[in-house]
Order: sequence, then structure tokens, then C-alpha cells
Amino acid sequence: MAVLRWEGGRVSPLIAGKSLGFRAEGVRRCVGARGNPCPSRIEVAAHLTAARCAECGRLERAHSVAADTLADDPRTYRVYLAWFGPGLVKVGITGEERGSARLLEQGAVVFSWLGRGPLMAARRAEELLRGALGVPDRIPYAAKRAVLATLPTNARERAAEVEELHRRATELGRWTETLEPLGCEIVDHTAVFGLGGLPAPTGFVRGLIDGGAVAGTLIAVAGPDLHLRTAGDGLVVLDTRLMTGWSLIGAGPTAGVSVPMASAVSSDGDGLIQDGLF
Repeated sequence: MAVLRWEGGRVSPLIAGKSLGFRAEGVRRCVGARGNPCPSRIEVAAHLTAARCAECGRLERAHSVAADTLADDPRTYRVYLAWFGPGLVKVGITGEERGSARLLEQGAVVFSWLGRGPLMAARRAEELLRGALGVPDRIPYAAKRAVLATLPTNARERAAEVEELHRRATELGRWTETLEPLGCEIVDHTAVFGLGGLPAPTGFVRGLIDGGAVAGTLIAVAGPDLHLRTAGDGLVVLDTRLMTGWSLIGAGPTAGVSVPMASAVSSDGDGLIQDGLF
């Protein structure tokens, strides 16, 4: 189940049909890095998906798997193929102990494991498959959001691209010399995210402001995005990463939306490191 995690450890389950509302106060400040607070509590821009100053951002990235600074990591990693919509398939890696959490955080509609083994072997396989299969290791959230309301309703159609790429990757070989291959077992998150029959959004929150409210009824949760049916504003998408760094207080479900909005999908902030909901 998706949850919002608050400072202090409290969690709020995100359940379809639940009323959700809050109002921002003051200014947005850096949340620090690696579990440590920012010593300067620097103010950060409202539109950034990572609420970190430049120095904390560098510290956070320096210790990430994506930075390739953990070559001696003894843990087992898994390579996966993830599908976000027609033509939107990526290859990636995640720690085996995390299970499917990384896929849920990214909003992967369908995925399958491909192989498992040491970190650097998983990284080499990821790079090999990017070139051989012509798939990226990153898909912007703007592209993911653009297709959610038009996903195929048939589960077989949603699985087809991953199944085909898994077959091609297995036939390719080479990477199987250092990783244990895993069979194609499709996992479909359509029901988990609440995407069945999801209408097209009417607006996207660009960032919070002092005194600005976001309130409505939760319809779906996909990756970091909350899809809210709001009073008078239709279906609004809120990237929860924009909430970090703010002081938030509760607001009633009729408070509506009084923060900067975009009427079309914006890619602002895509590519920055995310904090997962799952």
C-alpha cells in the first residue's frame, strides 16, 4: 500500500476514495541528505522534485547506486524490464532485498525480472541491454504521465512489449555468463495504482506556495503522483516530491487548489533523485 511518510515517522495510507487536503506554510527548505539534516536549512525552489540544496544533493548522489561509487557492494541486485505505456520500456537494476519497491516508486505499470547477481555484473548487463535492445535506463515522468489515461485495457496487450524484450534479451546471451537469468513472470500494477478507467488530468501542480492549498478525493496513486478529483478543478496530478521541505497543515476537502498549476504535462525536475511512496 502506498503511504505518505511524515517527519517523526507517522504515515498516512493512500487509499482510493479517501479525502486528502493540506496547506503549505512558510518557505521550502532543504531536507538534508543520507538521513542527516541540512546544516544551513537553505531555502530551495518550489518547482524542484528534490528538496535539497546543491551540497546536500551532491552528497545524496555520491552514495547512490546510480553513481557507480559502490563497486564493492556485497548485496545481490536484480535487473528488470519495466513498461510504462506503449513504446515506453526501460531496463534497470534494484537491490534484491527491496523486492518490487523500486518498480512501484517509478510507477511501472508492468515489469518482469531478467536476472540477478552482483552489482557490477548487473550494471554491465544493464548497459549491454540498453545498446542491444535499444531501450533506455530512464524515462521522464512527463512521458509516463502523458499515457496513463490511454493505457490498453487488455492485460495481454500491456505485457506484450516486456515479454518480447525479455525473449530477445535471453537469446542475446553474454550477460548470462555473470548473472543468473530469471524467467519472464509478468507483474501488472494497473489495479495496485488504480489506473483502470483513469480519466485524463486537467492540471498538474507545478509547486507549492506559502498559504497555498491542495485538496480533493484520491483517485489513483502511480509512482510519486497522486491523482486527485478536486472541487471545481477536475482531476489534478500532484507529484508528492514537491511536498518535501514544506511545513504542511491540514485543509478540508473543499479547499480546492490554490497553488501554481500547469495545464499540460511539465518535465520540470525530471531526472532528479526521487523519494518513494511505497
